[in-house]
Amino acid sequence: MTGDIDRVRIGNASGFYGDRFSAVREMLTGGELDYLTGDYLAELTMLILGRDRLKDPEAGYAKTFLRQMQECLGLAVERGVKIVTNAGGLNPAGLAARLTDLAASLDVDVAISYIDGDNLIERADEFGFDNPVSANAYLGAFGIKAALDAGADVVVTGRVTDASLTVGPAASYFGWGPEDLDALAGAVVAGHIIECGAQATGGNYAFFTELDMSRPLGFPIAEVAADGSSVITKHADTGGGVTVGTVTAQLLYEITGPRYLNPDVTARMDSVHLVQDGTDRVAVSGVRGEAPPRNLKVSLNRLAGFRNEMDLILTGLDIEAKAQLVAGQLQSALENPPAELTFTLARIDHPDADTEEAASAVLRCVARDTDPTRVGRELSSAVVGLALASYPGFAATTPPTAASPYGIYEAGYVDAEAVTHRVNHSDGSVEEIPPSPMRTDVLPPLPAHDSSAGPVEFGPTVSAPLGRIAGARSGDKGGGANVGVWVRSAQEFAWLDAYLDTALLRKLLPEAADLEIHRHRLPNLYALNFVIDGLLGRGVADNVRFDPQAKGLGEWLRSRVVEIPQSFVDDLR
Repeated sequence: MTGDIDRVRIGNASGFYGDRFSAVREMLTGGELDYLTGDYLAELTMLILGRDRLKDPEAGYAKTFLRQMQECLGLAVERGVKIVTNAGGLNPAGLAARLTDLAASLDVDVAISYIDGDNLIERADEFGFDNPVSANAYLGAFGIKAALDAGADVVVTGRVTDASLTVGPAASYFGWGPEDLDALAGAVVAGHIIECGAQATGGNYAFFTELDMSRPLGFPIAEVAADGSSVITKHADTGGGVTVGTVTAQLLYEITGPRYLNPDVTARMDSVHLVQDGTDRVAVSGVRGEAPPRNLKVSLNRLAGFRNEMDLILTGLDIEAKAQLVAGQLQSALENPPAELTFTLARIDHPDADTEEAASAVLRCVARDTDPTRVGRELSSAVVGLALASYPGFAATTPPTAASPYGIYEAGYVDAEAVTHRVNHSDGSVEEIPPSPMRTDVLPPLPAHDSSAGPVEFGPTVSAPLGRIAGARSGDKGGGANVGVWVRSAQEFAWLDAYLDTALLRKLLPEAADLEIHRHRLPNLYALNFVIDGLLGRGVADNVRFDPQAKGLGEWLRSRVVEIPQSFVDDLR
């Protein structure tokens, strides 16, 4: 290993299945590392892998990782970097076997272990799960620790929490046990920061114009200390940047309230302190840990039916009337109408436009049914059949297509005692990892913050987009969405906290007007986090919303015009 006894360097080279292929090599050659992690799994990915495995029982893992290892496994061993990845997906044993064959063909001496036991699909009836395609419990980090303690060079997992990919190496390096809650919580926070790859180094960042975006963004590194504190950084001579802002943005990504539950510890997000510690270095400290929950979360995906969609272009005058005409014609033309037929009109047209595209709107038609024949060629043919018999300027951007299956995600929960967390060591031995002895059903209550602190005077105001002073990061949480909003000073946060309550958020985001919204304060980060229940229906794969993963929700919020104190706007000049 290249690290010293005080700090271990854990890099991440993948934030999702499909991330930059070259990142593994870039991370291995760009500077010193002790461990390299790769996160390939998401709720939607588990559904995709589940469908793959229905077709081929030997599939179910992230094939990209295998190709990356063909290129870089020898390099990792040469540089003394251990690999930890959840690319095993629904078939960690299969990926480990393929990696073993690959290592032999490359003549690379490497010890490969894999973690399983998360896959509960064969026990779905026992737990009362409703016919899922996949059912995977989120395991913790101590299986990874055990594999590394036993000398593994590569650890392949199935569904573990994203942060566990970082917690496991840190726990192994420093010898942490289940009782080291503050250290574990610090590593969970570090893992959450780096798990989404370049999102921590400027990717999808509200204030991207302040960073060097002219080169490919570097991937993040967490330098974790023995007490769980860390410094987030990246390799030199890479694009992007690591600032308090970029780290704050990622901390707010896809979380709920101040408590961030993991199988090994509950991390208190309201205890996190961030300090700029030099160029592209942010120190993370003060993280408090509490007992983990008794139950494990379970990722449940199941096929919900079939869908088809067509996009129609409406140009010029009478857009609303044109949309109404073609929607009515299509409904009348379908002899066997689908169970759900949804029309969404996106008014992206401009009056008196100087290009045809700028004068056009888009009407999106989405059909869903459990019977594929009702949303297949009949729908596409009905749309095409109106080409010469509907509104003036009729045009479609999608060709006739067959129906495609779609799924829905749900969260389930099972007692950790009911799940066998298993380490399959490289020597063939098997070790079972017991649940944390620190688990609890009850944590001390947190103060409620459902509304703002009340009116505060900040002097004259000016009408301006919220994003002039505030950043935001948003994402999907099953059928809900979160949007974290942060500012950059204590005074700005005092204003934001007093000003942006749930009532105002409903006005600024009318799509959420009738939905339940939870508001959480994170004063140490100068941030508020809102969780909007039901915004995404039954989840990403099922949702027909324009932005099905709510990735742009925060940017929409930033674009809304509000009354900002004049002094804050003046400070930007």
